[in-house]
Amino acid sequence: MIISERIFCILNEKGMSQKTFSEKTGIAQSTISDWKRKKTNPAADKIMVICSVLDVSVYELLGDTECKGTQQKDYVVIGKDSEEYALLESYHSLQTNDKAKLLGYMDALKNKLD
Repeated sequence: MIISERIFCILNEKGMSQKTFSEKTGIAQSTISDWKRKKTNPAADKIMVICSVLDVSVYELLGDTECKGTQQKDYVVIGKDSEEYALLESYHSLQTNDKAKLLGYMDALKNKLD
């Protein structure tokens, strides 16, 4: 299944019209229609916005899978300017024993909330 076919499958599963999809992504309706009619794929610079609007991972959109719509995501995509990215950068700069301490502290906090 090509990427554009997967997009239309997901749109169908989510009950989203091509018009709504166009409005949310900022991609012209004529371009979206071309994907379907000409069996072409979106430009690479549109993939992230498409994934965001469809609430799917890049792997789900680009992977060699059939359209199922119920795959559980085992990773996330975060922006470089986000707080989460800064947190990951800090974590990766720690020594191994400090990473273990931090994970232990996070576990303790999580248990405190439970």
